Amino acid sequence: MKDLSKNYINGQWQDWAGETIDVHEAATGDVIARVPASGRGEMEQAIAAASAAFESWSESTLEKRLHVLEQLHAGLKERAPEIAETVCREVGMPIKLATGIQAGLPATITKSYLKLLPEFPFSEQVGNSEVQYTPVGVVGCITPWNYPLHQVILKVVPALAAGCTVVLKPSEIAPQSAYILADILDKTDLPKGVFNLVCGEGQTVGDTLIKHPGVNMVSFTGSTRTGSLIAHAAADDFKRFALEMGGKSASVILADADLAKAVKGTVNNCLLNSGQTCTALTRMLVPAEKHDEACELAAAAVAKMTPGNPLEETTRLGPLASAQQRDKVIDYIKLGIEEGATLVAGGPESPEGCAHGYFVKATVFGNVKPDSRIAQEEIFGPVLCVIPYEDETEAIEIANGTAYGLSGAVWSGDDAHAKKVASKLRTGQVFVNGGDFNPLAPFGGFGHSGIGREFGKWGLKEFLEVRSLQL
Repeated sequence: MKDLSKNYINGQWQDWAGETIDVHEAATGDVIARVPASGRGEMEQAIAAASAAFESWSESTLEKRLHVLEQLHAGLKERAPEIAETVCREVGMPIKLATGIQAGLPATITKSYLKLLPEFPFSEQVGNSEVQYTPVGVVGCITPWNYPLHQVILKVVPALAAGCTVVLKPSEIAPQSAYILADILDKTDLPKGVFNLVCGEGQTVGDTLIKHPGVNMVSFTGSTRTGSLIAHAAADDFKRFALEMGGKSASVILADADLAKAVKGTVNNCLLNSGQTCTALTRMLVPAEKHDEACELAAAAVAKMTPGNPLEETTRLGPLASAQQRDKVIDYIKLGIEEGATLVAGGPESPEGCAHGYFVKATVFGNVKPDSRIAQEEIFGPVLCVIPYEDETEAIEIANGTAYGLSGAVWSGDDAHAKKVASKLRTGQVFVNGGDFNPLAPFGGFGHSGIGREFGKWGLKEFLEVRSLQL
């Protein structure tokens, strides 16, 4: 078991002698690490350090910032195997996927900013005005457990690149990769106080970070309920905020689509990270006359994804990240049955051979009513809802018929037809006929899915204020 009873404040590891939080292995439930249940005092120290470091870092040269990010990128590449195994144990994503996603994406994102920064216009001439993009200030970053390091990097790297200083509060469920990041940054030429890490409960250290007058911006990824609380708290101080929250994304399979390909693509997306993905395609919309066939195809695809040990290379479906999340998902599966949906595959019982850990069967519901709770609420587990529709107008209405708008997909035998329908979806991104994810394109949501964008130049601009010099 790792003893991580320390915070990283003002360029130093500070030991913590108070209460700690247990970190559990998703596949077994065993305690694998302990981190601080820090108090308000530790967070206030970190904010003070970030505030003191801001002036010099905000005025640092682009070359200096690039140098630090190059060192960070090298460290992420070197420690990728350790990162992958760490997140695999904490979150439950199978090691083969964790290597490419949980460890690979942070390095990819960092490299993308190394390429973007030299080309970004931090100032531009508009008529007789010089428009300057200047760092927003001290940034508080609050990150989730499902993609723990990836979500941290999406905030910390562009914030540092913009010239901001950072205080990070990682998820206490999956915090270890954030400690690896802090260790990497500690070995770079990043000045003291520019990056700080404080671990603890949200109602204590998170609340302090959100409401502290020394914090100029809060960047949050997590639940819509928590995002709403952050927005209300930030409004009292007119604090900038960026929110990336929940989703209930629809995969719209049109009548002229290759049904087998579309169902397979939807199931694979839905079950990625055991459904613990905010962009998961959890609603599959199919023409009514193809509903039963689509359900059969989905059941066959799910049958190939039996839960197993995430550390084994052959495992495709791991456990959920915590007992609380497992129990929540099982309750939703029971709710789906109570609501009258057809249980096509899976169910609330524990998977065979998985007596320990936080495992849930991959579950498919058919004949799901669009206004039912399992079709409206984010389950965050391996649960797919198959919803029949009569025509494209109804399909678009159903797709747009939730409070969320983070992602979606459209499948058609005609790309132009698919794009036309995709353009009618009220969501931040749409995968057209299985198009690849692009880490350079803007990422974020409509409605209750969030405010602001991440990735690429859009992610950088979130951490910049705009100033005009009238000449």
